[in-house]
Amino acid sequence: MKKIILMFALLFTIATVITSCRDDKKSPEDKIEAAIEDIEIEAKENSEEVSDDVENALEDVENEIKEAKEEVKKNK
Repeated sequence: MKKIILMFALLFTIATVITSCRDDKKSPEDKIEAAIEDIEIEAKENSEEVSDDVENALEDVENEIKEAKEEVKKNK
């Protein structure tokens, strides 16, 4: 009985080792396409962040201008 259990354990181990973690061999073209897609995604994400930062900066400048106008009106 022990030999049968050990034999099944050995077969399971061998089957697991043989079938696990196989690397997909990608052609250079596939690797280049994947890299380009990654760069495009990062560029879109970064451009959205930059545009948000620019909008925030413009709002700050507009607020400062409004405050400066109010101060000028108060000083007259």
